[in-house]
Amino acid sequence: MGGIADLSAEDLRALRDRVRGEYDLFRGRGLQIDMTRGKPSPEQLDLASGMLALPGNGDHFTEAGEDARNYGGLQGLPEVRALFAPMMGAPAERIVVGDNSSLALMHDCLAWSLFKGVSSEMDPWSQQSGTPAFICAVPGYDRHFAICEEYGIRMLPVPLTGHGPDMDMVEELAADPDVKGMWCVPKYSNPSGEVYSTEVIERLAAMRTGAPDFRLFWDNAYAVHHLTPQRHEIANILELCEQAGNPDRAFVFASTSKVTLAGAGLALFASSAANVKWYLARAGKRTIGPDKLNQIRHVRFLRNIEGLHQHMEAHRALIEPKFDAVIGALEKRLSGTGVARWTKPEGGYFICVDGMDGTAKQIVDLARQAGVVLTPAGATSPYGRDPHDRTLRLAPTYPSLREVEQASEGIALCILLAALEKHIDAPLAHNA
Repeated sequence: MGGIADLSAEDLRALRDRVRGEYDLFRGRGLQIDMTRGKPSPEQLDLASGMLALPGNGDHFTEAGEDARNYGGLQGLPEVRALFAPMMGAPAERIVVGDNSSLALMHDCLAWSLFKGVSSEMDPWSQQSGTPAFICAVPGYDRHFAICEEYGIRMLPVPLTGHGPDMDMVEELAADPDVKGMWCVPKYSNPSGEVYSTEVIERLAAMRTGAPDFRLFWDNAYAVHHLTPQRHEIANILELCEQAGNPDRAFVFASTSKVTLAGAGLALFASSAANVKWYLARAGKRTIGPDKLNQIRHVRFLRNIEGLHQHMEAHRALIEPKFDAVIGALEKRLSGTGVARWTKPEGGYFICVDGMDGTAKQIVDLARQAGVVLTPAGATSPYGRDPHDRTLRLAPTYPSLREVEQASEGIALCILLAALEKHIDAPLAHNA
């Protein structure tokens, strides 16, 4: 099939009617498939089921001989920090291990910056003139945006280019002293899957900022989440910031949520020595210490960085076929039609699809009526508003492979049907 823009009005309507018939048959299957969030599947969680028996009765002492059942250890066990040091790109003494949610660490760092300031020499963001703002790479992660919205922080969208954010725009925005930070998912970005280039990371580390207390919120959530045999690596933001004379600029976050057990993983923070001291001073008012038994459990299970990589290869074997199924369905149904474009990520948890402008909400609604629940349209933009109404985030990891195959067939149908109806300017009603 050629591009729909080349079809006559009569052929467009005939094709629309045919595709609508296929959609109605698909809707009649009565499917119930949830593709809203990037959650590990039960099979992925089973890969870490051995952790449930760890650390074991009596195995509650750290390498230093401390009793992990008791209070204390705010920064996290040294052996755990050493285990994840290669993944974090920081020495163990500049890493903090928290409980299960890296999002909680990001929330705390932003809230503390807002209400306490990033150092004793600077006023809190909330007490400075102007309204604090964050640069937000788009498409991006809705939970990052939600934190900003919760605290009234203005969000300034900047498009991604395929190699990271548009740095000319970033540098222009960062010159404003009200711009206090930027959200970055630098490796296998959520949801575009792109990998920031070395040039982009160097510019982020060295750029001039109007605010001396500007911070990069560097969410390296997918640092070890590869979908191909190639393990992409990115430049070390902490080292580059130090070399550029901005040693305190980056807050680096990661977790094992999609490595071990999503609800019982470890969250990780890394930064400069000064920022780690700042973080611990704030955290010490919030908690007496993290779950050190869970930290021991992770060390016993993963053992070392190579054990971590081997474990992630087992994840890849489970989820790579699901990504192939989605991309295969999109290519089979939509290639050559001109109605959509999509990413082919080499890591991460998402596939990003741009449909025709003005169709994303309709696509999501059509899919919902057919029993396939997708992330709401607009979720990849600040305030949930996609100005083009075109971007979809597909999350294929949680359903079974068979369900992903079925859902992908339907999603491709919905994208094509919405485009045809938009193109001939005759939207048709579909009753649930």
